[in-house]
Amino acid sequence: MSDTAVNHADWTMRNWAGPDPSNSLKIGSEQHKQLFCRMLLDTHNPYKPAVIDWPKLPVDALKRITSLPIWDIAVQTEGRASIRVKTFAERVHDPLLRSALDLDAAEEARHKVVLSKLVETYGIPLAPEPSYPAPKHSEWAWMVTGYSECIDSLFSFGLFEVARRSGYFPSELVDTFEPVIQEEARHILFFANWVAWYQRNLPLWRRPLFFMRTMAVWAFLAWERIGIARGLNDSGEMQDANFAVTGSEQLGIDIKLRELFELCLVENERRMQGYDKRLLRPTTMPRLVRALLWLLPKKKPSASIAQST
Repeated sequence: MSDTAVNHADWTMRNWAGPDPSNSLKIGSEQHKQLFCRMLLDTHNPYKPAVIDWPKLPVDALKRITSLPIWDIAVQTEGRASIRVKTFAERVHDPLLRSALDLDAAEEARHKVVLSKLVETYGIPLAPEPSYPAPKHSEWAWMVTGYSECIDSLFSFGLFEVARRSGYFPSELVDTFEPVIQEEARHILFFANWVAWYQRNLPLWRRPLFFMRTMAVWAFLAWERIGIARGLNDSGEMQDANFAVTGSEQLGIDIKLRELFELCLVENERRMQGYDKRLLRPTTMPRLVRALLWLLPKKKPSASIAQST
């Protein structure tokens, strides 16, 4: 692709509005479904991992990248996400929604290929990769994946920006990885609107059951992340989680928790701002982080993440 085509694809994946953006939108309507499905489909960036020109890294940068103990879980997380989304898509009969879910699954699989190409390029050894069996309970697996990405993406947005500003990741590598991070913003935007649309279209008697399932997913993810905080599960293996979050404690960058939380919120808003304003944004994690900010002392910004010029 020419530079012009690449730039156009990059701009398109970040900026999108549906027909008649000034008109109001009823959540749960056919128009709502059309809007969040078309958003995902129309903003797809057709980059190919096999032809990514991975930059040659200085010795110190290469050592930092290869020493991070996150690459096994990063590859495996994307592999699980892909099969979970794909399995759920197979039970969906609506043609447009099915197309959007198939694309979501394909992009998750592409993330795995990107990570695999990265570790291959820089000689990062990986543990033997497990198989990825299709989940037995496809809706549960889809919801676990969607809500997990809502949690992890908020923090990955901030941590990615920290790494960019601090120079921990060389600028060339940041530019190469940037489309993957923005794709996560599209995925959680799609998921948040699917949840709202799906719930509104359930019979009244099923809505409390769906709410209970949602709470069960959040409880499961909270328990899972307690395991991540400990580092290992009962089998001695890392738990499933987004690589940006699990690797955060390994970056060794001097940043206070308040600064990180504030940066995560700013980056989340920035990455979402180009999409149709009528689409619902994920709200649970931003609200939780804002609530936690009330409990944290105010500190002067760390020099290590001062805004680059």
